[in-house]
Amino acid sequence: MASDVGEQRPKYQRIADDLKAAIESGEYGPGDRLPGESALATRYEVAALTARQALKILRIEGLVETKKGAGARVIEFRPIRRHGIQRLAREQWGAGKSIWSADEERPVTIDVRVDTVAAPRHIARMLDVDEDELVCARSRRFVLDDRPVMLATSYLPLDLAENTAIMSVDTGEGGTYARLAEIGHAPAHFREEIRCRLPVAEEAKGLAMPLERPVIKLCRSAFDASLRAVEVNEMTMDTAAYVLEYAFDA
Repeated sequence: MASDVGEQRPKYQRIADDLKAAIESGEYGPGDRLPGESALATRYEVAALTARQALKILRIEGLVETKKGAGARVIEFRPIRRHGIQRLAREQWGAGKSIWSADEERPVTIDVRVDTVAAPRHIARMLDVDEDELVCARSRRFVLDDRPVMLATSYLPLDLAENTAIMSVDTGEGGTYARLAEIGHAPAHFREEIRCRLPVAEEAKGLAMPLERPVIKLCRSAFDASLRAVEVNEMTMDTAAYVLEYAFDA
């Protein structure tokens, strides 16, 4: 039965599956060039267009990169392993470390923009402020190994952020959470919601990725000891760039 189902799959999908299996087994390593359209068409006795569709699937899934005249090569990028719980521990940002450093030792470039904006309706609800009330918005674009991997915007109540380093591009050691702790609103509880969907055009452009590849939409709320929401962080992550890891005791 399984074989029958496999035979019903489109030819380009079966070719893509074979190539993915070869990549996963190590037959093709990072930087290796895959067989071209003509070679695949001959090997599988299909049209060149069918072979092209197979390679397109691998590109959409983030396994290969294609350059005109150079064919398809296995991507050398090593995915980020995001430690969902350890990265938010007070021992991390409380010691002056960045949250990012809990996940990665590779240097990251972060483009930061800080604005005062009217709170979008859903953000106002989550921060428990009036709709259109002004809030601090910290927008960031994370680039690792010359590859954009995440877009993020943090929203914070203006009465907490105003006249603090939170309104600066560089918030200092320990980042925003350390600055919140200094004014008596240290994060004591977090909640994260995760879903996946296809990117809108602006997201795909910001992450330099195909519109056909899904993104991870992760929304984190931070609460102080009195359970006041002190930050809502909306993140858009390239699914091909991340592994989400959650380790905790039973």
